[in-house]
Amino acid sequence: MFSAVEVIRTKRDRGRLSTEQIRWVIDAYTRGEVADEQMSALAMAILLNGADDREISDWTAAMIDSGDRLDLGRVGKPTVDKHSTGGVGDKITLPLAPLVASFGVAVPQLSGRGLGHTGGTLDKLETIPGFRTNLTVDEFIDHLANPGAVVCAASERLAPADRRLYALRDVTGTVEAIPLIASSIMSKKIAEGTQGLVLDVKVGSGAFMKDLRSARRLAETMVRLGNSHGVRCTALLTDMSTPLGRTAGNALEVAESVEVLAGGGPSDVVELTVALAAEMLALAGMPDADPAAALADGRAMDAWRAMVTAQGGDPDAALPRAPETDEVLADRDGVVTSMDAYAVGVAAWRLGAGRARQGEAVSAGAGVEIVATVGETVRAGQPLLRLHADDTSRFAVAREKLTDAVEIGNSFDKRHLIMERID
Repeated sequence: MFSAVEVIRTKRDRGRLSTEQIRWVIDAYTRGEVADEQMSALAMAILLNGADDREISDWTAAMIDSGDRLDLGRVGKPTVDKHSTGGVGDKITLPLAPLVASFGVAVPQLSGRGLGHTGGTLDKLETIPGFRTNLTVDEFIDHLANPGAVVCAASERLAPADRRLYALRDVTGTVEAIPLIASSIMSKKIAEGTQGLVLDVKVGSGAFMKDLRSARRLAETMVRLGNSHGVRCTALLTDMSTPLGRTAGNALEVAESVEVLAGGGPSDVVELTVALAAEMLALAGMPDADPAAALADGRAMDAWRAMVTAQGGDPDAALPRAPETDEVLADRDGVVTSMDAYAVGVAAWRLGAGRARQGEAVSAGAGVEIVATVGETVRAGQPLLRLHADDTSRFAVAREKLTDAVEIGNSFDKRHLIMERID
């Protein structure tokens, strides 16, 4: 039998928590025996003093064991998932899940909602009339078997300890602890029951990890965690200094995703979708599959329509549009040399596309449309960004964040979207 104070003191004094201590404290916290203030102190000690691989693996296992672990054996297909650490304009799940499913692979994509400057996949999909993101476990598994791609909310019974700890970290200044980030992400993904997982770890101003070194450390930690728990993992480190694609907002991003599935869309969205699909298909035993061909010949679009229909949505319905627009104009001639992803994300949030607190409503049509992106030539007075909102009162606060977000110069350095691969 342990006490919370004993466990806190061990990590406070730079000691290693035993497997038994970790299992006890996670279980006791889930049951309410360990108070929030005690877990806050432990989380801060982990932030300051770190944790080794064995501790992180034990912590992850304890969070998995706090709830259910899905058995996807009856799906009858290889299962591979993708997780992104989040960014601005990151709509990749939408074209990626049906693209991979078009090869006969099951994609169990349990996703979340937006908070702050990063968008949520569920918020985007719910702009499609009728689309259901809350599915029962049986529906989830049935849809994995056919049509093969499912994007929905996670059950509250998957890693419930993480649900409590995640909310606590958000209000105690301990979000940045890499051991806690890695175990939070991986406990849910492992509990989901997938056989393979590809991680998209974002780096840059619009990402949670601002520098390459921290992103690499997080990616390596998560890959080791997955492999040690029987889930084959690879990771790509990808650039999030510039928004991904040309839209940041819920329905705006759905429309752009459909363009990609139709064989068009922004080149960076296509590049990352194809790269992640190739990684997922390799984990599923198809290293020679050609995801770009499936975008070009319509197979991916067919899988998208089947996925949307299976979850109650109408793939032919018009998407919501915000009634009001405003534009940010170029102040001189030149080339767009940089665009601050974080600033664009905050502007989209202020326009109504995001939320400040869990549970708040979001606007389906609000967001930012990028008219001229990095590397493109503009003339003074030409639109750089088009703002979409439900009422004009939101434009002023959004424009405040965009004052210095776009730089115009004479030349630019080519963007390297995919920075590193880790396996």
